[in-house]
Amino acid sequence: MNNFVFHNPTRLIFGRGQLSQLRTELDRYGKRVLLAYGGGSIKRSGLYDAVISILKEAGAEVHELPGVEPNPRLSTVRKGADICKREQIDFILGVGGGSVIDCVKAIAVGAKYDGDVWEVITRKAQATGALPFGTVLTIAATGSEMNAGSVITNWETQEKVGWGATPYSYPTFSILDPTYTFTLPRNQTVYGIVDMMSHGLEQYFHDATNAPLQTRWIEGLLRTVMEAAPKVVANLEDYEARETILYCGTMALNGILSMGTSGDWATHSIEHAVSAIYDIPHGGGLAILFPNWMRYCLDTNPGRFAQLAVRVFDVDPAGRSDREVGLEGIERLRQFWTSIGAPSRLADYQIGDDQIPVMAEKATPNGEIGRFRKLKQADVAEIYRMSL
Repeated sequence: MNNFVFHNPTRLIFGRGQLSQLRTELDRYGKRVLLAYGGGSIKRSGLYDAVISILKEAGAEVHELPGVEPNPRLSTVRKGADICKREQIDFILGVGGGSVIDCVKAIAVGAKYDGDVWEVITRKAQATGALPFGTVLTIAATGSEMNAGSVITNWETQEKVGWGATPYSYPTFSILDPTYTFTLPRNQTVYGIVDMMSHGLEQYFHDATNAPLQTRWIEGLLRTVMEAAPKVVANLEDYEARETILYCGTMALNGILSMGTSGDWATHSIEHAVSAIYDIPHGGGLAILFPNWMRYCLDTNPGRFAQLAVRVFDVDPAGRSDREVGLEGIERLRQFWTSIGAPSRLADYQIGDDQIPVMAEKATPNGEIGRFRKLKQADVAEIYRMSL
């Protein structure tokens, strides 16, 4: 293992009826609250009214930022930071999925930064602080509710940038009630499942040695998601399946699986370049690209792929090479994602080959990407072509 220090300050409040804990959490902060949310689903589900009722009961002065996009825009971040500065906001509450939470993280940092928050997001400047913020999660997917990471899209420059290596961008608390994921549409549920599995896979293909426990944790998480996913896709209000998926999404990216290791993460960069241009769902893009990254990188370490195939996908290794076993494991991953309704080709989003050079350049803005295998622009372009 690599040397490491692990610290996660987010208070996780999990289970049915736990929204009642919001009042207790709010009492720790000031009364001027910015409430950020997405396209209105929380109003249709009744969650908005429940949150507003608690905020009023707490005596909060509420300012709202509705309409946070699925790939949150820099323009929305700037708008939120401006509200915080102008209205002297004490606390930000994000209610929604990973996109809302990612946006809130950037707003919280931007509210305490004198310049343009894009400078922090693009790592040209360091965050100097952040407003405290909490979340009420409605989508099992990104794990943003219990980590410091965030992804923001600059639509004007067609850049989608992951950032957040700062202690300031952790939520102070996150409330996760599986019942608030019941109204999530089937396609978004599937995208979330792909996303959390991809987080596990990114960390599985790491650059460390002697990390057997981390490896088993990831394998266990992947198998658990694969057991629950068909149940929740078949019945969107299956509480136990929703509960399992929701918890797995958080555990997939709160830092525990990667203690002592550094995952690859090239596939996320490759997908960000696609959705920066075409604005497709992140999970949908990952479902298309990840198996092709795996095929492209298989010969880097066939044994690692064979281990995944045997332990997670129950591939029989008898009388076969690691490469053959690994290939079957990759195919079984593809088959599983297809079985729950995920896309398999860029053509499913009407994406052709005309932007491949541009996407490959955007995916590698600082040169090579990935740790398990270093990828150049030409490598990324080939993975796009394999994905058409």
